[in-house]
Amino acid sequence: MDGANEKSVEDVISMADSSVKLEDIEGELFKIERLRNILVRRESELRYMMDDIQLCNEITRLKRELQKLVSIPDQDKSRDDKTRQEELLQQISKLVETRDFLVDDVEFERLREREEDREMAAFLQPRFQSILGTKGVLQDQKVVSKSLPTPAPFITKTGLTLLKDCCGFTCSIM
Repeated sequence: MDGANEKSVEDVISMADSSVKLEDIEGELFKIERLRNILVRRESELRYMMDDIQLCNEITRLKRELQKLVSIPDQDKSRDDKTRQEELLQQISKLVETRDFLVDDVEFERLREREEDREMAAFLQPRFQSILGTKGVLQDQKVVSKSLPTPAPFITKTGLTLLKDCCGFTCSIM
């Protein structure tokens, strides 16, 4: 019976190239996981950017309409004009508040991601230090960051700067 067990183990043929080591496979999986995480984060940042642009466009549109109403002297405004002016102020206020929450979410996400990166590095450092050496892990991180396009400056800004910049020169919420 022992002979049968030994024979069945020998009959198993690996899909991997026999010259590939387990450490190489683990290192490759680690790289792929890092790339996946970077892409997921980038997707999240792009979604935030898209929401921000939509909010800024809507705020800009409402502000233009409000500016037209404000330019009318008070004595010439109809009751509907005054009502619409108040509605526009409330809508703009709500959109600015929504955008503030969005900016806070972006900042919270960045802090959470940094903490996840630190935890992952602390977890993996001892494991891969023996396999790749400390220098190899650092080189790997540099290679990954060079292989992907750098995010737009928008993403590296703090929430406050993001809020001030809004959607560029066309919108000035502040």
